[in-house]
Amino acid sequence: MLDNWLSPVNLTALSLPNLDADHLGSRLYIHTEGNFPDLKGVQIALVCLNEKEGLALRKALYTMSFPFEGLHIADLGTIRKCTAEFIMPVLIELHESNILPILVGTDPSLMQIQYKGLQHELQHINMVAMDEFIRLSVPSENKTPDLFNEIVFQKKSKLFHLGIIGCQTHFTLPATYRLMDELHFDYIRLGTARANLAEVEPIIRDADLLGCQVAALKQSEAPGQENGSPSGFSVEEICQLCRYGGMSEKVKSFGIFGYKASLDRKAQTASVLAQMIWYFLDGLSHRKGDFPISTEGLTEYIVEVKSLDFTVTFWKSQRSGRWWLQVPVKTSKQQQRHRLIPCSYNDYKLASQGELPDRLVNGLKRFL
Repeated sequence: MLDNWLSPVNLTALSLPNLDADHLGSRLYIHTEGNFPDLKGVQIALVCLNEKEGLALRKALYTMSFPFEGLHIADLGTIRKCTAEFIMPVLIELHESNILPILVGTDPSLMQIQYKGLQHELQHINMVAMDEFIRLSVPSENKTPDLFNEIVFQKKSKLFHLGIIGCQTHFTLPATYRLMDELHFDYIRLGTARANLAEVEPIIRDADLLGCQVAALKQSEAPGQENGSPSGFSVEEICQLCRYGGMSEKVKSFGIFGYKASLDRKAQTASVLAQMIWYFLDGLSHRKGDFPISTEGLTEYIVEVKSLDFTVTFWKSQRSGRWWLQVPVKTSKQQQRHRLIPCSYNDYKLASQGELPDRLVNGLKRFL
């Protein structure tokens, strides 16, 4: 039973005013003392990994509006011990019940447990992180491994693809960029992402797991973080990216990490996290049901790419107007979910002019 691993929400400690019927807090299935909610029909579950941070987040989140008709969301409370032994059983049971977990925790490395919780369900995992730098380094005996090293370099790794959004060059070593290129992983620097957020959407759409480090935000907008930077995404930008995550049919897990309530100024960061979750839910409520496990309902466009001397096939959804590039080689049964690479209309236009964007070339190389 999930309640063995989770502490209930203390509604008295929240000290909230009377909530209207359309406040989010009134529409949640909440785990309270002696009352664990029936999860039949629930699609999303909030799980906080630290008590103090969970309390601050809920104060901000519960008072927000609930326009998400058709969504059934549970707040399962807080993990009794913030360890893999307690978090993993919860994630595995939620995934097996087809419930999308939303995790909120203090330690950036908790994203590794988020990944491990999903590898019990999927053989090949696409992971995307919003962060100020790339937490991956060339393996070395003299250096403590970075966050993603264990995932990327473990034997029989189930990681199929890693994407990093918002990395800042002054925090990222050139050797890390070279390593990402060698592994055919994607990264979008902060300036590039901010210049055109819509072009970031295809990378997020391809994610099975989406994680956001609070460090991806400017410290002035999210002070509740250690060693915050003056540069980063604004609240509006990060919320748009979270909404893209919610809209993705593939995303099965969403996490926000690196929030420290003890450093938060007037609960400002808690409010930011609440908005990020709200916009993720908003995106989820607007899913179009066009995840292309087949090409049925998609319009085909065949393009000859002169720079590569072969033709490629693009597909466009009539429901959402979104685009995919078809991998032009045979794929294994486990890779079928990834055989259509999300892209944008601009990617299609560039290909029509004879040049396939580097990101799509990288995507094709992952199958060769």
